[in-house]
Amino acid sequence: MPTYDYQCSTCGNRLEATHAILAPAPPCPLCGSRTGRVILAAPAVHGAMARGRERAARSLPQCGKGCRCCP
Repeated sequence: MPTYDYQCSTCGNRLEATHAILAPAPPCPLCGSRTGRVILAAPAVHGAMARGRERAARSLPQCGKGCRCCP
């Protein structure tokens, strides 16, 4: 099961919860108020999008090989 990050709308407490994707958000363990899902990192990129990103990164000049910081 995936782990999700939540933040309380009242007290600001952050928590992690492991549950099914369609399960409701858990209440805050400190104050009992509603929590909302927080995205802390971008999801991983797979497939054609990842290959395109890798090619773009490889096409950039390396330091010492024509970059702006090295004469």
